[in-house]
Amino acid sequence: MTEIKHGKVLVFDSGMGGLTVAREIQALAPDLAVDYAADSGFFPYGDKSDEALRERLPHIAARLAEAAQPDVFVIACNTASTLALDEVRAVLDIPVVGTVPAIKPAAALTRTGTIGLLATPGTVRRAYTAQLIEDFAQDVRVILHGSVDLVRMAEETASGSAVAMDAFRAAQAPLFEAEGGDQIDTIVLACTHFPLIRGELAATVPHAVTFVDSGEAIARQTLRVLPGNLQTERTGGKVWLSSSPAEQARLVEVSRRFGFTDVQDVSG
Repeated sequence: MTEIKHGKVLVFDSGMGGLTVAREIQALAPDLAVDYAADSGFFPYGDKSDEALRERLPHIAARLAEAAQPDVFVIACNTASTLALDEVRAVLDIPVVGTVPAIKPAAALTRTGTIGLLATPGTVRRAYTAQLIEDFAQDVRVILHGSVDLVRMAEETASGSAVAMDAFRAAQAPLFEAEGGDQIDTIVLACTHFPLIRGELAATVPHAVTFVDSGEAIARQTLRVLPGNLQTERTGGKVWLSSSPAEQARLVEVSRRFGFTDVQDVSG
C-alpha cells in the first residue's frame, strides 16, 4: 500500500523544464501539495556566468520560499544545482533537493561502453559534472555536448510552436560526430527541459539510443526528506514567476497544462 504524503513542495527552475520534475513528484505522491516556481526574469540559466548565478540563486530561492512557504524546496535545474546547491541550502531552513545529471545510471545501462551527456554549456563545464564522471563513469567513455538552443526549442515545442525536426537533429549531432560517437547507446538528458522533447530527440538520432533523466530519482529523494507529521490541508497548484506574468504567456499556458493554474508574481 502506498504511503500517503502530506505537506507542500516547491519545484524551482529558470523556465518550464522543472515541470517535468513536478510531474514525477505528483505521480509518486498525488496527495502532496506542489507549487511551481520559474525564475523567468533571469531565463535561461545555461548562458549566464557562474558569478551571476551564484549571486542570484540564494536570493531568489529565499524570496520564493518566503512567499510559497514550502516544506521542501526542489531545485529542478542541473545548472543551478551543480553551481549553487550549497549556497541555497545555507539560506533556507527546510530540506533542499538538487538535480544531478543521471551519469551513474547511464554508466550502468550502457552496453557499448560509450554514453552521451546532453546539457547546457554551464552544466558541461562544471567541475561538479566532471566529478560525477570521475566517481561513476571511470570505465566508460563520456561524450559531452552543451546546447542553449535545445532549451529554447523545448520551451517552444511544449507551448505548441512548430520546431523543425532538422533543428533537433542538428542540436544533438555533435554527440555523434565526436570521436567514438557512433558507439553511443545511452544519452543522459542533463537538463530538466529536455524530457519535454524526448520524443523529438529520439526521432532524430542517427541510431537507436536509450535516454536517461533524473526526474524519478529527484521525486524519490523529495519524498525521503519530506518532514513527517505535516498538516494535511495544504493546497498546491500555484506557479510563481520572477517577472510579470503578462510577459510570460507561453510559460503560463504550459504551466496550466501541468496543473499550475494560480499565477503569482514575485518580480518585486
